[in-house]
Amino acid sequence: MYERSSVAELADCLRSELNRYSVGGKLPSSRALVERYRVSPVTVSRALAQLAAEGLVVTRPGAGVFRARPRTSAPAPGDTSWQEVALSVEGAGEVVPRSVDATGVLTTLAAPPPGVIELNSGYLHPSLQPERAMAAALARAGRRPGAWGRPPVEGLPELRDWFAREIGGSVVAADVLVTAGGQSALSTALRALAPPGAPILVESPTYPGLLAIARASGCRPVPVPVDTDGVRPELLAAAFEATGARVFVCQPLFQNPTGTVLAPGRRAEVLRIARAAGAFVVEDDYARALAHEDAGPLPATLAAEDADGVVVHVRSLTKATSPSLRVGALAARGPVVDRLRAIQVVDSFFVPRPLQEAALELVGAPAWPRHLRTVAAELRHRRDVLAGALRRELPGLELPHLPSGGYQLWVRPAGGEDDAGYTAAALRAGVAVAPGRPYFCAEPPGPFVRLSFAGVSGPGELVEAVRRLKAGPAEGLAGGPAHGLGPDA
Repeated sequence: MYERSSVAELADCLRSELNRYSVGGKLPSSRALVERYRVSPVTVSRALAQLAAEGLVVTRPGAGVFRARPRTSAPAPGDTSWQEVALSVEGAGEVVPRSVDATGVLTTLAAPPPGVIELNSGYLHPSLQPERAMAAALARAGRRPGAWGRPPVEGLPELRDWFAREIGGSVVAADVLVTAGGQSALSTALRALAPPGAPILVESPTYPGLLAIARASGCRPVPVPVDTDGVRPELLAAAFEATGARVFVCQPLFQNPTGTVLAPGRRAEVLRIARAAGAFVVEDDYARALAHEDAGPLPATLAAEDADGVVVHVRSLTKATSPSLRVGALAARGPVVDRLRAIQVVDSFFVPRPLQEAALELVGAPAWPRHLRTVAAELRHRRDVLAGALRRELPGLELPHLPSGGYQLWVRPAGGEDDAGYTAAALRAGVAVAPGRPYFCAEPPGPFVRLSFAGVSGPGELVEAVRRLKAGPAEGLAGGPAHGLGPDA
């Protein structure tokens, strides 16, 4: 075979021979494939990685390559005709003036001054990023035939299929659009689903980047409070009725900033309420790859449980890899897919093909599951170190919920101190934290701050950060009895 086409041809050959093996059956070794097909070991590795990304085989380091269990047949599609009404609704009342306020987002993007410990980052520290695996994936991707050409506007079919399998349920590749990360996907979704001036229901508190998108689009975010079990369904129903909103944006898994998980009894209720209101649920599944080692089995995505096209699902590889691997996905069913695609094409044409190829190489490599296990163990350890240090050194801080996923703790300052004052005092003490006010689109029920444990170099920096906060110059950085903090380090 010629080198330019050998990977694709070998993958086709192996794909056609998979039926010779039972589910779980072991394929020939890489050495045997090299000899049989007269190709290089690199060609064999890349062809097997492509089949792994398609979900056809499973690689087990040290054991070999095995035929994967076939995907179950998708259930019959539900009724998406209701979307014609939802997509045609114009904004009610006066158009909300567009305002672009990136303050809440810049808090997590700006590098702190030298010597300041970063507890406000939204990304993994470089020591937790799979830098070697990403470098190898990018190098392999750059050598793929056609890697620098124009990709399909919807994204590479193999990558769309991988995202579909990750989302689960009856989602298929045709339902998926590859996006330039999660923020871009959220922006496309809101512009597709809500005209300027329309109300958008959001969790309260919620991710500031979402609020910035909504306001920049001229939409009006309306808060729906959450508790330790996620969004409160009775308040969600009341908000739909009061506002006539056609969109609800939520993070059912490890919600940012609270870390809560939508309770099993509320999941179907949220979908039922939205369907009754003729509305979409935008599911921002940003942290599924950031589950902690002790999280246990994760609930399915809301998209996997939705047959009627209610859910528009957002997924990204960025949080679990690197800030610069900006590859994500939008998944939806029904007429809304065409609108999502059109808006994305107008905004950016498509996601650069080399980046998509690199992402496909990364998630199909044996290093990918190892990386996720490493992150799960390290995030759990850092969470426990930070929570334990806070309980010992700053017992006045309140932690309403100890998360089992994500990268942040959501706490109340001691004595009800103002979050802005607390943030300024913390910075003077050499620690950058995120004030809670930007996470609310209306008046907050009290002061909060967000402490991230992902962006530091290790647990030692977390202990040092708490020590600095305890010794800080501001009155109230240390305080009275503890309330609900997690285990010791």
